[in-house]
Amino acid sequence: MSPEERMTIDERRKYLHKMRIRYWQAQRRKERSQLLDEMEAVTELHRKSLLRLIHGELARKPRRKQRGKTYGSDVKAAVGVIAHSLDYPCAERLQPNLVWMAKHLIQHGELHTTPEVLHKLGQISVSSLWRLLPRAGPERPRLAQRKARPGAPNQFRAAVPVRRIDWDEPQPGHFEADLVHHCGPSSEGQYVHSLQLVDVTTGWSECVALLGRSFLVLEDGFQHIFQRLPFPLVELHPDNGSEFFNNFLLKFLKDKVKGLKLSRSRPFQKNDNRFVEENNFSLVRAYVGYQRLDTVAQTNLLNQLYDLLWLYHNFFQPVMRLKEKIPTSDPLHNKRIYDPAQTPLDRLCAHGVLDGQLQSQLLALREATNPFQLRRSIELLTTQLFNLPRAKDGVTENVYDTLGLWQAPLLSTAKEPAYHDR
Repeated sequence: MSPEERMTIDERRKYLHKMRIRYWQAQRRKERSQLLDEMEAVTELHRKSLLRLIHGELARKPRRKQRGKTYGSDVKAAVGVIAHSLDYPCAERLQPNLVWMAKHLIQHGELHTTPEVLHKLGQISVSSLWRLLPRAGPERPRLAQRKARPGAPNQFRAAVPVRRIDWDEPQPGHFEADLVHHCGPSSEGQYVHSLQLVDVTTGWSECVALLGRSFLVLEDGFQHIFQRLPFPLVELHPDNGSEFFNNFLLKFLKDKVKGLKLSRSRPFQKNDNRFVEENNFSLVRAYVGYQRLDTVAQTNLLNQLYDLLWLYHNFFQPVMRLKEKIPTSDPLHNKRIYDPAQTPLDRLCAHGVLDGQLQSQLLALREATNPFQLRRSIELLTTQLFNLPRAKDGVTENVYDTLGLWQAPLLSTAKEPAYHDR
C-alpha cells in the first residue's frame, strides 16, 4: 500500500469504532474471524493489536510527558549560519547540503560546532528544517530587493526551429538564453541589459551586463560567457527577440561555436524558456531589482557583481531538478518528484563532462572560497550599485568603456575556452 493510501491514526480509530459495533453484534465465531480479516487488510495492524483495541479503549490518550526537542538551540544556530550563507534557500534545497556546507564554513572559521551537531545536521528531516528556518522579518535579511516586449518577426527567425528543451534533457550544454531589461518605468533611451544563459540539465548559470543591446555589446557579452564556460555549448535556445536573430549575431555564433544547435521558443510563450525565466528573478531581479541602470559605471559594477554571483550560485547554491512526473486522477496535473538538491558544480562533476584538470581547478576554487565572506562582498557591491547616480541629460555614455571584461576570466589558469571546437 502506498503512503497516500495508508490510513492515519485518527482515520484508523474512526474506522475501528464502526467495526467494533459489527464485531460485537456478530453471533458466530466464523463471522467475527472474517471481520478481523477485513480489519487486518484495511488497517494493516496485527490481529492481536486489533483484538486489544476492540476489547479496550479506542479513544487516544494524551501524552503523560511531552518529548524534549530533538534539535536544540545549537542545531538551530548552525542551521541559521548555513542558511544565511546561502541566502536562505528552501528546506528542500538546504537539507541535502547541510553537512558539507557546515564543514566548509568550519574550515573558513565562520562556524564553530561539535561532532554531535554535525551528526544531527545529517539526520534532520525537511519538515523539521522548515520549523527551524526563520520565515520572515529581521531574522531573515535577504541579499537585495526582490519586460521585455517581443520583437517584430524578421526573416532570420524562419530558419530557426521552434521547440522546447525537454525538462529531462540528460546531456549538459543545452542553454536557455534571455535578456533582462533594466529600464525602470521607462524604456526610452539606452540602458543596461543582463544577458543570462541557464543550462537545463545542471542549472549552471552565466550572466553578463551589457550597456544597450547592439551587436557590439552582445558579441562582447557572449565572448565573456564563452571564455568562462567550463563545458561545451551544444544548444542555444533564446526567445524571439531581434537582438538574437540578426545576420551579425547568427554569423558570429556559427563561426565561434562549431556545430551549435539553435532553437527558439514560441512567440508570447514565456514558459518555453521556463528555466531562464525563473532565474531572471532569483539571479537578477532579486539582487538588482527593477530600477533603471543606464551608465558605464553601473554596467561595470554590475559585471563585478555577476562575477561574484557566478561563483556564489554555481558553486554553493543547491538546485533541485525534476526527476519524474506521475499521472494523477486529474488529467491537467501531474505529481512531480524532485531529486536531492545539489549545486550546479556537483551536477557537472557527476555527469563527467568536465576536463580533469579544469574540474580540479573548479573544486579547488570552491574549497578556497569562503561563502560567508562572498555573501558580504555581494551585499557591499549591491549597496554600491544602488548608490551610483543615473545618466545625466545631454551626457553621452561611451559603450566602448564596458567592453573587453571577458579577457580576465576568474580562472586565470584557463588557457583556452572550454567549449572550443567541440
